[in-house]
Amino acid sequence: MKYFALIIVFLLFSCGKKEDVLLPKSNVSIVKDVQDHSPIYIFFKVEGKDTIADLNRKSAIISTNWIFNIDKRLPLKLVMPQVIKMQDKKRNEKMHQNEESENYYSYADSIGKNLAFLPFTKVFYRMERPSQGSFVVYFKKGKQQVFMGNREIKIAEILKHFYSIKFEKVPDLVFLFDKNMSYGEYIQYKIQLHKEVTHNLDKLPMEFIF
Repeated sequence: MKYFALIIVFLLFSCGKKEDVLLPKSNVSIVKDVQDHSPIYIFFKVEGKDTIADLNRKSAIISTNWIFNIDKRLPLKLVMPQVIKMQDKKRNEKMHQNEESENYYSYADSIGKNLAFLPFTKVFYRMERPSQGSFVVYFKKGKQQVFMGNREIKIAEILKHFYSIKFEKVPDLVFLFDKNMSYGEYIQYKIQLHKEVTHNLDKLPMEFIF
């Protein structure tokens, strides 16, 4: 396999056209293998001066695990509407639904030289600001750290900082991602969060893109 070259080649036999997905990469595999899966592709395209997130879902079978192969160059504001569309399609399916099937983002493990996967089945995305009263962790484009209130802190310190605050009423902790960051940058954040933050939480099902 040549997944470590960071390119997945998808052959559209119906029209004889070859398209590439340039995957994000990391030095760790969150999930190394997914059985019984269907691929979904979101290609990076340019039409004139416009960047397009081109969704291809021809091979998506509702009852299987879905693997989203998304070009890392695309901005979140273009990627997430397509992801939301597919999530809703799967969640609303009644006839062929498999409650045990999962959704994963794919990326390349540059150390293990294999394709790796990041689960996101239970995440609900919202293309808006969080409601007032929420405690927002803001992930800003181009930053290595995150913003909590007026403080810039390391991702590994999110929970420590949150639990150190003496709230009168403990608010919901929510993540807000800059809609202009690339999908590749988003996946880097998600991998860090999975390793250092979210595995310590019972649930954190809502993410905001704005």
